[in-house]
Amino acid sequence: MKSSREIMEILEAYDLTGSYRAAAELAGCDHHTVARYVQMRAAGQPPDRRRHRARAIDDFLPKIEELVVRSQGKVRADVIHERIVALGFTGGERTTRRTVAEAKAQFRAGRRRVYRPWVTEPGLWLQYDFGDGPTISGRKTTLFCAWLAWSRFRVVIPIWDKTLPTVAACLDATFRRLGGVPVYRLGGVPVYVLTDNEKTATIDHVAGIAVRNPEIVEVARHYGTTLRTCLPADPESKGGSEATVRIAKADLLPKEVNLREQYHSFGELESACRQFCTDVNTRVHSSTRRRPVERLAEELQRLHPLPKSPFTAVFGTTRRVNWESTISVEGVRYSVPHTLIDTRVWARFHGEELIVTAVDNDGGAVEVARHRRGQPGSPVLDNDHYPPRPDRDAADRVPKPRTAAELAFLQLGQGANSWLVEAAAAGARRIRAKMAEAVDLSKLHSPDAVDRALGTAAMTGRFADRDLISILDYQVTHEHADPVRRSENHTLQPGTAAWSTFGQTPAPASPATTDDESDDA
Repeated sequence: MKSSREIMEILEAYDLTGSYRAAAELAGCDHHTVARYVQMRAAGQPPDRRRHRARAIDDFLPKIEELVVRSQGKVRADVIHERIVALGFTGGERTTRRTVAEAKAQFRAGRRRVYRPWVTEPGLWLQYDFGDGPTISGRKTTLFCAWLAWSRFRVVIPIWDKTLPTVAACLDATFRRLGGVPVYRLGGVPVYVLTDNEKTATIDHVAGIAVRNPEIVEVARHYGTTLRTCLPADPESKGGSEATVRIAKADLLPKEVNLREQYHSFGELESACRQFCTDVNTRVHSSTRRRPVERLAEELQRLHPLPKSPFTAVFGTTRRVNWESTISVEGVRYSVPHTLIDTRVWARFHGEELIVTAVDNDGGAVEVARHRRGQPGSPVLDNDHYPPRPDRDAADRVPKPRTAAELAFLQLGQGANSWLVEAAAAGARRIRAKMAEAVDLSKLHSPDAVDRALGTAAMTGRFADRDLISILDYQVTHEHADPVRRSENHTLQPGTAAWSTFGQTPAPASPATTDDESDDA
């Protein structure tokens, strides 16, 4: 088979000479070849098309096509080769593979899904999906990912589960971040929220028709929109949210490609998700060449205003937070953040966990606490729900003046405060009189000197009547005196001379002499 360029040279040579043999001499080929290409061109056939030659496998083509159609183009070539060999085919497996590939290509050509470019409109549509989140403290999380088609605005919220109350809270938070809700427009153009066939959205399929979860229908009706689901096993119908999930997982999950560290708490993951949304919504999108947050400002004109209160019917039963920052559920007290004291929250059980939901300052529903199921008589508390408490003992030992005399004394300084605390702990007598005396002394001496003397008295435990004056006189007298250091030549430490004969045998004592003998001597 000659190349296209060679064929064109042959045809040009024939057009130039008008003779098969002359063109063959110019092109360097046989004149029969020139005649064949010229006849094919005259018949309107592509000159470079291969002529079909009879093959041994041609007799088995109907069977091959049948097997390809039955398997919807998924059957393997080696399986077909075994079938046709059993029917009498004697050729090689390579021939079978080439023929099966041609049959599959023809099968797909007639059944290929053709895509028409989707021209989005403002407010068409909001899509959401779920993706696997990182593992925190041995527990797996989930990422709720929403995507507004026209503006390309993304919302990613981490959650612990995919229950209906959690999904309702995520939808409420998403609508409030967007600033509006997709609704039906004038003229009957449907605008809706599109998602996958999760159990929270679809409870069954009858004759290929998705049966909506009645509770999620109530949620959508509360916000004035409609919930629709994509076709089963057809993620291409909501590719925007699929892409949002893929991008969020690539940036938020700890991987080697992004060098992100493991998350130590759920709050840390929430902060990372908010930062991710800020980054992707404020940078220029590759398709629109504009920032999604800028396009969202234009799209808000096509969105319906939000209801003031979120849909709370699925959040459980209401509870009032008492002054101890706890709620009571089935006789068990559970703690909630102290900022919710005297407010109303919603509590529900999911498995062995109690989930508490509240409405934040922006009107959105957020999960504020999650506890294990407790037993009556044993409150379940979380220390993070309470503000840091000062040292109780230190707080009780801070003097607080209530009279003018007490204020005058404590204003002397920290030494006066320490003296009062220590004197009270030691049970000193006439404390008030001694405090007045110290104030009077501060008028004769400087307040700093009296405060210093009070601090010394507190450290040494001297609370007698004349102790403060004595300490004050001593400090005034020796304020500028050089410190006295003992000489190293003298010491009160006993020496070791008494141990010089330790371990030696003592000498025998001489016999005693009488007075007469000593006189004679």
